[in-house]
Amino acid sequence: MDWTKNKKIIFFFLPFIIYLALLAVMPLMEPDEGRYSAIPIEMNHSGDYVTPHLKGTVYLEKPPLCYWATALSFKIFGENEFSSRLFSALCAWGCILLVYRMGTFFHGEKTGFYAAAVLTTSLFHFAIGRLNILDMPLAFFVSVAVWFGYRYFSDGEYGKKRLYLFYLFCALAFLTKGLIGIVFPSAIVIMWLLLAGRWREISRLFSPAGVIIFLAVAGPWLFLVQRANKDFLWFFFVQEHFLRYTTTMHSRNEAVFFYVPIIIAGTMPWCPFLFKAVKEGGVKLVSLFASTEKLFLLTWTGFIVLFFSVSSSKLIPYIAPAFLPIAVFMGHIFRSYDDRGDNFDHGKGAGILHRLPVILQSLLFIAVLLAPPFLKNHGIPFHAWWPWVIFPILTQIAITFLPEIIGRKWRRGWFVTIYVLSFLFMSSLIFPMSQFLTPYKSAYPIARIIKDYVPANEELYQYGMSLYGIDFYSKRRTPVVDDIGELRPGVEKLSLQDKNRYFLTSDIFFSLYHEKKNIYCVTERENVEKLKKKTAFSRVLWDNGYYSLLHLKDE
Repeated sequence: MDWTKNKKIIFFFLPFIIYLALLAVMPLMEPDEGRYSAIPIEMNHSGDYVTPHLKGTVYLEKPPLCYWATALSFKIFGENEFSSRLFSALCAWGCILLVYRMGTFFHGEKTGFYAAAVLTTSLFHFAIGRLNILDMPLAFFVSVAVWFGYRYFSDGEYGKKRLYLFYLFCALAFLTKGLIGIVFPSAIVIMWLLLAGRWREISRLFSPAGVIIFLAVAGPWLFLVQRANKDFLWFFFVQEHFLRYTTTMHSRNEAVFFYVPIIIAGTMPWCPFLFKAVKEGGVKLVSLFASTEKLFLLTWTGFIVLFFSVSSSKLIPYIAPAFLPIAVFMGHIFRSYDDRGDNFDHGKGAGILHRLPVILQSLLFIAVLLAPPFLKNHGIPFHAWWPWVIFPILTQIAITFLPEIIGRKWRRGWFVTIYVLSFLFMSSLIFPMSQFLTPYKSAYPIARIIKDYVPANEELYQYGMSLYGIDFYSKRRTPVVDDIGELRPGVEKLSLQDKNRYFLTSDIFFSLYHEKKNIYCVTERENVEKLKKKTAFSRVLWDNGYYSLLHLKDE
């Protein structure tokens, strides 16, 4: 295959479909996508791009770069799912291009293509890169900063341009998610220098001009937001960084090995093929990678995973930057295997053992796809479910034998076949995912029926829950009853009048009910009986098995 001629397929056509063309298939998922869509909308409506607001309250948990990008996207493309996810998807695409550049630098353009293909169709990158959350933009900016830091030291002339770009992307990473945008790139580069025995060069990482670049990019927002919010510095740097990392304030304290299965699952469908590639490749892994490359990529991956493994707060998307060096490793292993045409000789490696991991993976994917009709809480009738999963199931069946057949017949095309089948699987997976998740993970079904049941001049209350997507889709601000949660710091700054109007306690809500004698509210289904007992007349206007829209009247 002519890799130069076909790179457009790798870089543009297939990633375009997965990461851009299909962005709007799924409605926004709660709570993250609803939150990170609502904040940019409030910025555009208020004109305040310094202090983020969520449901009318000050929300200082995260810096504003992603909000700014999404706000701009909303202005250009309108307020919809595509524009909401666009910035994150572009950053996912940027990671793919970076992995290509890394593979090309270490081993040539072909390895760059293989590494880019692996990352494009890896389960973790596919899932996180299509959501409006901060982790993929952070991964992109952090990874670019790390790469420029490495290139600065790998170049014997210590080109200052790369050092300045290191500081620039650290600043962008900081504006994406805070101090971690500085800590990760700096710590990874410094640790690599230490392990490489180049500790005397660490001082070269400090640059007065670089600091000026960083402050020029990040400083204005820090100054303006502190001037507008006197408690910002303590809340942002102490509570949202130090305390979040060192304590269980957010009630997340998973096991230290929490990320091991995430890495294995996140590199599917490629990791099961590694066994075959290593066993039949005819090349020892030690000799495939130069010592400098191995040390740098392992330091990069290891630091990210170790940092969050010892943290008291763990979430799956946190380790997104670790998958880029993993993709480079895997890409070069696959490239080395694919280059050896004799791997596909009839009879060689034909034992079931070498293909067993792939077969088990396909069986696992098929079992997961067939599971929803049998689930107790989120079950879907089989007759309504099977049309959505038949195509991804067929791709999983094909991936167990088709790459092998093509590789043996033509002595090439093994990797490309896996890539194309993985692409077909991932892109077709979006549709059943949307059918499965939408009823209970999105506010879209609720917002769609609001206009049919709730008069435009009536308030709609969220009782015992807070779905940001209701406001996004319905274009109305919905007061919340007994579910302040993460909004508490901002709610405490509101006037008593605004608190009692938009963030009600149950007592205030029922007093209002007796006063108005006519209230509409949406709630989780489990709260319906409680509301019926406390009201004279309650009518369920709509119910989808998870949420209910009620009309409360006092007759």
